[in-house]
Amino acid sequence: MTMSEPVYANIITDGTHNDRRNKRNQTPQQTGSDSVKSRSSRAAVVCLVLLCVLLLTAVIALCVHIHTINTNYTQERDQLLTKINSLTEDRDELQTKINGLNEDRGQLLTNITIISEWIYYQSSFYYMSNERKSWTESRRDCLKRKADLIIINNREESDFVQNHTVKKEFWIGVTDSDVEGSWKWVDGSALNSELWASREPNGGRVENCAVTYLTERPDLLGLIDVRCNNAYQWICEKSIWP
Repeated sequence: MTMSEPVYANIITDGTHNDRRNKRNQTPQQTGSDSVKSRSSRAAVVCLVLLCVLLLTAVIALCVHIHTINTNYTQERDQLLTKINSLTEDRDELQTKINGLNEDRGQLLTNITIISEWIYYQSSFYYMSNERKSWTESRRDCLKRKADLIIINNREESDFVQNHTVKKEFWIGVTDSDVEGSWKWVDGSALNSELWASREPNGGRVENCAVTYLTERPDLLGLIDVRCNNAYQWICEKSIWP
């Protein structure tokens, strides 16, 4: 071994010792850096998890809110549909009532037109015709009007007829067609003989119907018998009571 060998050995030894010292000095720094990185990674994971939880919570809350809104809209829609159906039924019911009222109005107008041709007196309506027909045809006309030839029940009604039949003869509802000499009103009741004019009835078997007649006394209405096929005006009577 030469002199240079120990020196080289020392150099190697010293180098080895220096490397060890450097490694010892570097190890704490590297360990601290790894620890920071590890903590940073965990913090990032925690933040990411929290963000995911918050996002999931927000999504759930939004879904619940949307579902609630949809439920409310559905309920409101159903309520509106129910109201619409109810209003439609009310409208149809009102339209039915309107149609009924229109029919009633038309009937009333018809009745007014008909009644305007009639005269009211003591719970009855009287129709004085302007045409002339036979007794049978005259009665048929009254029946079509849901009335009948007049029945004179008392002096007041006789005076009423006289006031509306001055100087004219009108058919009334009395005849002896069924039994000769037995004068009956159209309702089957017997005629009061005091209503006949003087010397009436005098037509025998050929004059079986009667008309009003102005007697010698202007204030007294009388009846005379005539042929039933003669043509006269007529008086219909309709009671307001059924």
